[in-house]
Amino acid sequence: MLKVKVLTLYPEIFPGFLGFSLTGKALAEEKWSLEVVNIRDFATDKYGSVDDTPCGGGAGMVMRADILGAAIEATHKSGRLIYMTPKGKPLTQEKLHELAHETEITIICNRFEGVDERVLEVFQPEEISIGDYVLTGGEQAAMIMLDGVVRLLDGVLGNAESIADESFENGMLEYPQYTRPIEYKGLKVPDILLSGHHANIEKWRREQSLKITLDKRPDLLKKTS
Repeated sequence: MLKVKVLTLYPEIFPGFLGFSLTGKALAEEKWSLEVVNIRDFATDKYGSVDDTPCGGGAGMVMRADILGAAIEATHKSGRLIYMTPKGKPLTQEKLHELAHETEITIICNRFEGVDERVLEVFQPEEISIGDYVLTGGEQAAMIMLDGVVRLLDGVLGNAESIADESFENGMLEYPQYTRPIEYKGLKVPDILLSGHHANIEKWRREQSLKITLDKRPDLLKKTS
């Protein structure tokens, strides 16, 4: 079972959408566990202060090293330590597979303008970004990453074979999907998909996957070439 710990200033956010659908069912079935730690519990004053003004001036606030450091020391004993930050390496499907093979993951969720750099120097977490944009906090990013990880755990998806054909699994985007009705607003399901000829269907799907990738994400093909 994958054990996940999340360090956050807003524990009430979790499990959020992770409590629904496949990830929620997997959580209930104990295919993974979630422990949410409130960083504010490690504050040293009666106000629960966790941040302070940036040294050298500037806008916003910075999460204090002593407070966040104490939270990490108390909760992270083994496994991967991850810090969600726009400055991290981009999250990829390959990384999701890698994390799905872990037994313990601790995730630091950032708020404010960031965390004191000394926390990163001391604990050296793996820094991961979900994209080239900035959110109000790392909680949203952490949940997106966990959604991608949990669905890859053994027994979470009803048909494990469905993963192999998904976008990014083979370096290309997934082929188009169709279902009933056979005709919708004058558009019909391609005849090849109704032929029952599995070899031809697979060939068509590979061709469509390549065509869509060339059109929408040619950079993916450059990575695999």
